[in-house]
Amino acid sequence: MKLEENSQFGFMLDQSKCVGCRTCLLSCKDYKDMPVGVNFRRVFETEGGNWTAKEDGSFEQNVFAYYTSISCNHCSNPSCLKACPTGATMKVKWGVVIVEESMCIGCKACAMACPYGAPQFNEKTGHMSKCNGCYERLKEGKNPICVDSCPFRALKAGDIAKLREEYGNLASITPLPNANITRPNLCIVPEKHSLPSGNKSAIFHLPQNIQGVNYDIV
Repeated sequence: MKLEENSQFGFMLDQSKCVGCRTCLLSCKDYKDMPVGVNFRRVFETEGGNWTAKEDGSFEQNVFAYYTSISCNHCSNPSCLKACPTGATMKVKWGVVIVEESMCIGCKACAMACPYGAPQFNEKTGHMSKCNGCYERLKEGKNPICVDSCPFRALKAGDIAKLREEYGNLASITPLPNANITRPNLCIVPEKHSLPSGNKSAIFHLPQNIQGVNYDIV
């Protein structure tokens, strides 16, 4: 994967292919050598529907479940960057959002501001940390490790403009917030039962309390 100089980096998730195996999460954690409690990529599960008894004694059902693998979306309007009091959170080449740990004081303001739970506190270093899109791999023309590890090829990364041309602009899917908030560089191919952002009719299995920070479904 080779990114052009002025392109914006982003991710594509095909929910119809994601089976919730969490290989992406584990490969990222292993590659980045993260401590317990820090996960740059996370997989959310959404389920819903019911079984209904009919008069003849039979049952019908509309039960469903789908998975959402998510990391930092390297947003065009990142709330984490605006919240950072020291300028440690910044955008670099290809619009990748990083935390410069030498400038970070570990205040967690970025974590509280981000609706996706991307910035996470590393107790080992005393600083915030987050997905950087495997920036060192991008510079070598390689995919992020999560993309290459997905056994069902549910993830892609690259120039978000080209990804959107191929897969569409949808990014507002429950359990994620409305994309208008931070303009994430993410596009999603929805599973047939996927619900729009803000729909709370389903059951959500989410890391809602990451390191003491509450993330509400918007």
